[in-house]
Amino acid sequence: MYYGPIMDQPLHQQVNDENFHSQEFKDLLSSLPKERGLAPTYSYQYQGFWYSPLALRGVTNCQKHFHPRENDIFLVTAPKSGTTWLKAILYTLINREAYPPQTPSHPLLSKTPHQLVPFFETLDPSEYDAVCNSSDSRTRIFATHIPVDSLPRFFTDDSTSSNCKIVYLCRDIKDNFVSLFHFANKVNMRPSPISLADAFELFCKGISAVGPIWDQILGYWKESLEKPHKVLFMRYEEMTNEPRFQLRRLAHFLGKPFSLEEENTGVLDQIISLCSFDTMSKLEVNSTGILKHGISNSSFFRNGLVGDGKKYLTADMASRLDQITEEKFHGSGLSF
Repeated sequence: MYYGPIMDQPLHQQVNDENFHSQEFKDLLSSLPKERGLAPTYSYQYQGFWYSPLALRGVTNCQKHFHPRENDIFLVTAPKSGTTWLKAILYTLINREAYPPQTPSHPLLSKTPHQLVPFFETLDPSEYDAVCNSSDSRTRIFATHIPVDSLPRFFTDDSTSSNCKIVYLCRDIKDNFVSLFHFANKVNMRPSPISLADAFELFCKGISAVGPIWDQILGYWKESLEKPHKVLFMRYEEMTNEPRFQLRRLAHFLGKPFSLEEENTGVLDQIISLCSFDTMSKLEVNSTGILKHGISNSSFFRNGLVGDGKKYLTADMASRLDQITEEKFHGSGLSF
């Protein structure tokens, strides 16, 4: 089975090319519903959600080959929901004793959040055990966009001995769509750019990266209500508006609460400052270079603003997204 990177091709070919996969995986692709994609040229529907071939391979690899350690942490988001920001926060929080946030040699100053907290979908099975991003050998931190029903069941199954934790972050649907649209065109996942109107129609139909986004959000929302000790549900807007409170909440959930001394010496503010958009976007490591599959580091930093979607959507577009959101979340106790 082929697992290696395919860096010799343009990104849109890496994302879409089916010829770099095993025959077993190609047989799977041929059996799945296939539609024109928002970011990739084509998306495939698997277990109710839409993926590029490259992302789908990561999902199936995870389901078949991943074995947890006692305290593994999964950061889960819909694409373009603040993943880069929360990767930085999560890494700094977990490792704050080994790497105090004010140290001049902090790893975040020389490595990107995506290098420190890898996307599960981009890892080969042979790389799972090599991930070492915590001072505790029982803990690894991974990021993923995989819906809850497609995760290996030990992450949410109380009958296992696993203490794995899921931190889920979501974002306003309108802001998410606009950010995803810009990202898809910026990183050239397609052989040619997609228009805002075409991207919008696909997004509303649920044919977007790990879409429908509403179903992914709702899955983790319900899981967080049923198993709050395993799943923490967070919102990008709340992280922006009340960062200290949300950082305390995150630390408590992960069993790493801040001490009174840390509170008094400003450790929370130091973490918030180090991981801020303003700080991270200005670092050379985040403005140059590319990741494993050819995505530029700079493409992950656009503006990070709450309410940015209003600048790009017509009133009818915004109303349609609001209506879909209301219908999808009706009766769930979740509102946006």
